[in-house]
Amino acid sequence: MITPIAFADSLRIGSVDFVSPDEIKVLLDIEAPNYVALNTGVARPFPRINNYVLLPSESGFLVGQIEWITIERSQYPKRKGMQDFGVIDLPFPLRKMSLIPLGVLHEEKKDKKSTYKFTRGVEFFPTVGDPVLLPSQQQLKSIVESGDNRRVKIGISPLASNADVFVDPDRLFGRHLAILGNTGSGKSCSVAGMIRWSIEAARKAKDSESSINSRFIILDPNGEYSRAFSDMDNVNVYAVEADEQNGVKQLQVPLWFWNSTEWCAFTQASSGAQKPTLIQALRAVRDRQVSISTQTPSYMMRRFLRTVVSILSIEKSQGNPWGNFPKDKSFFDKLKAWQNELVANVEYTRQENLSLQLLKTKVDQLVQAREINYPVWVFAPQDVDELIELASAAHSAFGGSDKGAFSIDADIPRPFTGEELLRSIEATSELMGTSAYVEMMLIRIRTLLSDSRMKMITTCDDDLTLEKWLDDYICPSGTDAGVITIIDLSLVPAEIVHIITAVIARMTLESLQRYKKVNGGKTLPTTLVMEEAHTFIRRYAINTDEMPISSMCTQVFEKIAREGRKFGLGLVLSSQRPSELSPTVLSQCNTFLLHRISNDRDQELVNKLVPDNLRGLLRELPSLPSQRAILLGWASELPVMVHMNYLNEEHRPQSNDPDYWNIWTATDEPQEVDWGTVAHDWQDAGQIREDLNVLLESGSDEEV
Repeated sequence: MITPIAFADSLRIGSVDFVSPDEIKVLLDIEAPNYVALNTGVARPFPRINNYVLLPSESGFLVGQIEWITIERSQYPKRKGMQDFGVIDLPFPLRKMSLIPLGVLHEEKKDKKSTYKFTRGVEFFPTVGDPVLLPSQQQLKSIVESGDNRRVKIGISPLASNADVFVDPDRLFGRHLAILGNTGSGKSCSVAGMIRWSIEAARKAKDSESSINSRFIILDPNGEYSRAFSDMDNVNVYAVEADEQNGVKQLQVPLWFWNSTEWCAFTQASSGAQKPTLIQALRAVRDRQVSISTQTPSYMMRRFLRTVVSILSIEKSQGNPWGNFPKDKSFFDKLKAWQNELVANVEYTRQENLSLQLLKTKVDQLVQAREINYPVWVFAPQDVDELIELASAAHSAFGGSDKGAFSIDADIPRPFTGEELLRSIEATSELMGTSAYVEMMLIRIRTLLSDSRMKMITTCDDDLTLEKWLDDYICPSGTDAGVITIIDLSLVPAEIVHIITAVIARMTLESLQRYKKVNGGKTLPTTLVMEEAHTFIRRYAINTDEMPISSMCTQVFEKIAREGRKFGLGLVLSSQRPSELSPTVLSQCNTFLLHRISNDRDQELVNKLVPDNLRGLLRELPSLPSQRAILLGWASELPVMVHMNYLNEEHRPQSNDPDYWNIWTATDEPQEVDWGTVAHDWQDAGQIREDLNVLLESGSDEEV
């Protein structure tokens, strides 16, 4: 029978030769294994880079990870039980290795059996001469299989005797996950696998065939995921072109979802005249408390007065009424234009007509005083204040809020059409005297409204409401069934793809914020997956006057990265160029799954994401084969090499490499090309839909 001391001595492989807070050097014994270790009773390759070893300490075993191995020439050493050679010193190779201290493996006794638990952090460092041991099979698995709430198996660890690698989904998705690697390294399979394995583990834990209350929204720029979850329940696929036969629905992101920032970015509105005009027009067009068919003259006058109050406040804050010519002349022109609108009406109440008459009298007084030869264009501050007071009183008399036009939020998702927005901008620019400055902005909006490709997405069904959109894209009301929403962005026009992506992401965040508000602080855990993240979450220059569309999209995801966790929104990024990603978003990701990365800049950035003492493991990134990855961060107690679970071919995203050779050499079924079909679909699809809509509206059944 082997005693505990003898067993521990049989696991010894060397002794500590050097100690620092981030590195421990070990001198291997001559008797230590050269290729395969049999000390623990199981054949195991040793020594190997990134393997684990143990160093006994007061609190248990210090766990070290092998960073490098070398041979150092030295004098001929003494062997155990042998006399000194002593006469001549001969050079002899000594093996040394460097360890990265990771944490402590604590031993616990339960029913006279030893169990182990690994925790990060070092309590006591060893000293020179302390023994270094090989971990037993049980200890090795305890290192890799450490952590609480290990619920989802994602693979095995080839460096730890194929121990199972589990993760806690709360840590994985709740603190944001970045999956990084070159093209073809297995990123997309890892994304699809993480979602599938998490749902399967939840269903197994629930011990029921019923749906799992999970929500995944996949923004897919390449159209890879449309069939990856076809075997699962409650999977909704949306694309630019609907395909009912394959279960693909029409993607709809209406214009009235866009907020003022997104409209300003799309129209490239300048901050001088265009942006204030656009924001005021959005306020006006969103103020649709009654339908168009029931808009009374009183209601229309209230909207007009609200705009007047807003413009007067802006003019006063900018000092235009008492400024220099010609700005003060433009203020006079506004007053003169308003004279024709401030007209009494028999449909107004007595109070409404009275307040309107008082305002018109003041405007007439100010205009007539300047319709003389050599007029003074400067307006006295007290006249402007009185004008604002009378306009506010008239607005209140017509049922407006005391807060004036600014009580209407320009970002409230209230329905309006593109034509209504155009008319609102034109009317607002007339009132604000900015008509000459908004022409280019109007042209961009008209282009959006006339492009058939964009209309398919932004001009939606009349019955589409905010509630219905949230039901379809996030999760249905009145049920706890989980949903996977796949949004295929592959055919979205380049002019609006960043806008559409930003709107969907922002609407998801804001809907969860409001869900928490109306449900007493409860959250609705949801995961937003962004493929090809380097395209939509790019780093951008901060010191720029205008906000490009791509930068605006990045800012939406930066807000999600910073605040999403508090509202139950997790973020999963997949990218092949981490060096191009926003530093703000990357810094908020607490877990990283790293596939093969070859680019020097990308490797350098990844190295900056981890502590100095963990960078040894990352040196394997350029040589990682497919299906291998390094998991590190919040979801893993320690950095670990993972051989990812196998994903059936029908469950993988459609991102395989082109099959050149088989197509070149195919003899049985050669692949023929029919460009006519492609050209017809490319050129005529949008026009056919427009013609069909016209026929349907005409009501002619025979023509249809």
